[in-house]
Amino acid sequence: MEALLQKISEAYEAFKADAALQCEKNNKAAGTRARKASLELEKLMKEFRKVSLEAAKK
Repeated sequence: MEALLQKISEAYEAFKADAALQCEKNNKAAGTRARKASLELEKLMKEFRKVSLEAAKK
C-alpha cells in the first residue's frame, strides 16, 4: 500500500507541474503531459480502491 501511495503522489506532482505550465504559459506540450498523467492517476486510483477494499475486509 505504501508503494502505491508513493506512486500516486509522484504522478500527482507531475500532473500538477504540467497543468500549471499549461495554464500559466500556455505550453501545449505540458498540456499533453498533464492529460497523460491524469490517465495514469485514474489507473492508480482504481488500484488504490481495490487494495483499500481488500484491506477493509481483513
